[in-house]
Amino acid sequence: MYEDRVIAAVVPAHNEAAHIRDVISGLPAIVDHIVIVDDKSADDTAQLAETSGDPRVRVIRHERNTGVGGAIISGHKLALELGSDVDVIFAGDDQMDPAYLPTLLDPIVHEGYGFTKANRFYSSTSYQGMPAYRVFGNVILSLANKAASGYWNLFDPQNGYTATSAEVLRRLDLDSISQGYEFENDFLLNLNILNVRAKDIPIPARYGSEVSGMKMRKVVPAIGGMLFAGFFRRVMRKYVVGSFSPIALFLFSGLLLWLFSALFGAWTIYETIGPGAATTGTVLLAVVPFLMGFQLILTALTLDIQASPG
Repeated sequence: MYEDRVIAAVVPAHNEAAHIRDVISGLPAIVDHIVIVDDKSADDTAQLAETSGDPRVRVIRHERNTGVGGAIISGHKLALELGSDVDVIFAGDDQMDPAYLPTLLDPIVHEGYGFTKANRFYSSTSYQGMPAYRVFGNVILSLANKAASGYWNLFDPQNGYTATSAEVLRRLDLDSISQGYEFENDFLLNLNILNVRAKDIPIPARYGSEVSGMKMRKVVPAIGGMLFAGFFRRVMRKYVVGSFSPIALFLFSGLLLWLFSALFGAWTIYETIGPGAATTGTVLLAVVPFLMGFQLILTALTLDIQASPG
């Protein structure tokens, strides 16, 4: 236990036979339950976990590979059944340093936060040794995630080293959250809709021999599409259905003005092809709505930043 809280470690694992025992043995005594979720591994991951000799271990065997998100969701459900107060995610490849576990837990235990996550990119030196395309991909995803999730104070959204209170997990519809690589992003979206306070914790990365199977050229477009749709889903559920907010009014009014500007501008260009020229009034009728729409959208984003439950 930690400060009278029951702590559960949820470990999604796929083909992690080389690391799973190290993960288990490395978890400190403050962890009461260790839930290993074997996501249809082709190796002995599940068997090695079951025979680790650690009485805290519980193993879930998936009949099919659901993805890292699906494994985490299964682990959360069992951890809640075991009576956890806080669930912490540890990767099965032993790249999350348990020495920083109290740092993740303290804001939840003492400061009233519902969710904390590690941030690898808390200083300029954090990017050293990382390929340029990965730096670019992480920055773009982080910026897009800020806008989509509404957590403008968070960075490094793909970092899976997180802690979530059981109270928050019970409020979430876990089965509705994406189960693939985009799980972390969709999880944040759902947390924001519930106004859960979240905090970034500076924690350095710990890279081992494991090679990431995540291909940025495939992951970035997939996550980008989910974030685009998720942004409007969050706005509708939080600022329209939950409580009608000026944020929604400004945003959708601005988008409508942009649409009018684009359509009228395209029509104007079509009509003036050739020797004819558009009048000043016609040009203004296309440009002014665009500028007004930009101002309204900027105001909506400013209010959204101020409403971030940080």
